[in-house]
Amino acid sequence: MRVPRWGPASSDPNHTELEGWLGLSAANPQQFSSSGLIMPRTRRHRRNYNEPGHAHELTFSCYKGFKFLQAERTCQWLAESIEDARAELNFDLWAYVFMPEHVHLIVHPREIQYDIADIRKAIKAPVARKAIKYLQVKAPDWIPRISRKRGKKTERLFWQSGGGFDRNVAEPDTLMKMIDYIHMNPVRRGLVEKPEDWKWSSAAWYLRGREVPIALDRIPAEWLDDLS
Repeated sequence: MRVPRWGPASSDPNHTELEGWLGLSAANPQQFSSSGLIMPRTRRHRRNYNEPGHAHELTFSCYKGFKFLQAERTCQWLAESIEDARAELNFDLWAYVFMPEHVHLIVHPREIQYDIADIRKAIKAPVARKAIKYLQVKAPDWIPRISRKRGKKTERLFWQSGGGFDRNVAEPDTLMKMIDYIHMNPVRRGLVEKPEDWKWSSAAWYLRGREVPIALDRIPAEWLDDLS
């Protein structure tokens, strides 16, 4: 039986607070794919497939590619939100990586009937509320940068609008390749030399058996039995 190969360990010394609360210059913000390639800012609203037994690889980005998740406090808010959502909506967390401007999660709903959109919203919405409130008090000059007019209404966004990306996972081999792939994100971007060195990642748990900021749920044996 193959065991998961990846399992952040020590804090990355380059993963520091930037100027102000997030240290963002806001000049020429860009979004990046998990491979590091620049992506268009437009997002299509996609249909969700809520299939019993499936896992989901979720990817969502900060508004306009701003590196909001380069701040430690923002990552902590996201970690707390994932924990709260996991308890409320009864899903397992199998892997994760927080990049400076986007997030990868692999989750596995335990319920036969579920809505992955509800899980995604429960994770993202509390972080957005805390961050926007913080900006209003600590960095009000940032409010225009995250504001968008829709008719007569002005909305403020922490996350890029739309559902992001949601890929259903039903095959064990696909699952393990996805876990390997998302854990390599910081390495591909040149942020660390080894995936287990990136703090906000589950890589150190898979690779070294070390504790990580968000405790993982065990992948059931039936997902691993067919792997060699």
